[in-house]
Amino acid sequence: MDSCLYYGDGYTYAGCDRLPNISMNHPVQRGVTPIVRIEELSWDIFLKDMKLFEDPNSNKEHWVTAMEVTYGQYQLVYNAFSFTIATMGAATLFFWLGRSQVTDAYKTALTITGLVTAIAFYHYFRIFNSWEAAFTVTNGQVQQTGVAFNDAYRYVDWLLTVPLLLIELILVMRLSKEESRSKSWRLGGLAAIMIVLGYPGEVAADLSTRWIWWAAAMVPFVLIVGELFVGLKNAIAQQPADVRGLVNVARWLTLIAWSFYPIVFIFPMIGLTGGTAETAVQVGYSVADVVAKAVFGVVIYLIAVRKSESERGVSGIPGVPSYAR
Repeated sequence: MDSCLYYGDGYTYAGCDRLPNISMNHPVQRGVTPIVRIEELSWDIFLKDMKLFEDPNSNKEHWVTAMEVTYGQYQLVYNAFSFTIATMGAATLFFWLGRSQVTDAYKTALTITGLVTAIAFYHYFRIFNSWEAAFTVTNGQVQQTGVAFNDAYRYVDWLLTVPLLLIELILVMRLSKEESRSKSWRLGGLAAIMIVLGYPGEVAADLSTRWIWWAAAMVPFVLIVGELFVGLKNAIAQQPADVRGLVNVARWLTLIAWSFYPIVFIFPMIGLTGGTAETAVQVGYSVADVVAKAVFGVVIYLIAVRKSESERGVSGIPGVPSYAR
């Protein structure tokens, strides 16, 4: 077979001397063309290298997944995952050890803050291992191993951690029990719905389906933003004056960090393809997670420490009375 380009739409082959006798249904998730160059390979090897699988639920649909990743792209994603693992692990220790610096009223908030980064630490370790398993690197050349890179770990992580991020903010504000309970259920529920709606779009093979689920997931996202900036307005006004600014920072940090996720989601839908799209998505999500979980957690810690100092009548070193300094 002469050198040719496969275009990832299931039908178009430029420069190929013949076409495979199979049926395909727009199989490639990360956009269209060109994604694979075939150089003097037998057709059997071509099909094997393209990772051809038959859908067990259908006798007529075949799925092809192929993703060329350069050595630089592989290393960039590899290092992004490594950095995120280290950040989440260090943040978990910091938040849990920092519980001794706050009063009992805020220990639960810091426990949840550390739990969020601990869950992220575990899932990023699994994502990192999956990335390693999906590729082999030999003399600067990256080849797929045939083991699928598992993106589902990320959505499992979000389903657990995103509701908790909102709950920790509610808890550190120390609202009434009734208000804390109602807002935690409302915000946490909306966050879970948002993640559930986003996943079908993430794994969809065609752009129209991705756009539909993206739009659906944006509905609870907008409701969450409205709750943070309208529903919590009175509650923030009742916070001590010296922490009001930090609570505001936490709100804006949530908005900015969370807004990055839907932007990253559409990278493959606006022209990025193949390894470029995959690299942009994985690095983008990793950066967003570090900001939304670890950096946001530091703000929660500062709010808890400052409120603890205020309630103890202490300023300066948290947890140490002024007469002992």
